[in-house]
Amino acid sequence: MDKKYCDAMKLSNQLCFPLYAAARSVTSEYTPYLKPLGLTYTQYLVFLVLWEKDGIPVGEICSRLMLDNGTVSPLLKKMEKAGYVSRTRSDKDDRVVVISLTDEGKQMQEKAKEIPFKVGGCVNLSPEKGRQLYELLYELLGKTTGDNIDGK
Repeated sequence: MDKKYCDAMKLSNQLCFPLYAAARSVTSEYTPYLKPLGLTYTQYLVFLVLWEKDGIPVGEICSRLMLDNGTVSPLLKKMEKAGYVSRTRSDKDDRVVVISLTDEGKQMQEKAKEIPFKVGGCVNLSPEKGRQLYELLYELLGKTTGDNIDGK
């Protein structure tokens, strides 16, 4: 095989690998805090979206989390079964399912409020480099910042 292709096929030359490994490393930092609450990391992300804005369509949750409906819908069904959310059809369009926090889902915010502070220091970067990484990752995702991940 041509040297150009051999070099391109090395793990050490793949941008995707350090992104993947870093993402796994960071998300694993959440496990000790989420496990006692009976939550997965993805459920925690859904909660973050709903604690920010409750009573939103499934499609908006998918958009904010950059996940497809096939991933989010089963997750929401499990969260509904656990008593954290309710799923109702929109009055305006019965094709749209609106997700709302139950009282138990709202109370979970109090239980989880320390998690961002406990995990916040898991990335061993200076604040300046952390901000640069944040901006580069959103640039890679085609967004200017996390503030506009809902397309606004």
